[in-house]
Amino acid sequence: MFSLFRSLFLSTLLSFAMPVILVGGILASLYTASYIPGFTWISETGTTQVSKFLAVFGNGCPLEGMLTIGFAFAFVGSLFDLFNFSMYQGLRNHSSEQAR
Repeated sequence: MFSLFRSLFLSTLLSFAMPVILVGGILASLYTASYIPGFTWISETGTTQVSKFLAVFGNGCPLEGMLTIGFAFAFVGSLFDLFNFSMYQGLRNHSSEQAR
């Protein structure tokens, strides 16, 4: 049972962190690109669009939108991990019955 909770915790944590890191990386690269001459307009437009996209999921707040997306991914990741665990248990029980 300990391995289930360890796996569930890790998959939930990684499933939450990946979209947050991805969106944070996109915003950081757009912010960094604003210092390059000629890319200011593209950077400002991209940052505005990403912020508007996140605000849709966060009731007008981009940070809340990022957390909402992260929690949704974490929930789905934990469901996949639970499904994988149950399928592995079923296959393990099935193969031990056939070995008899």
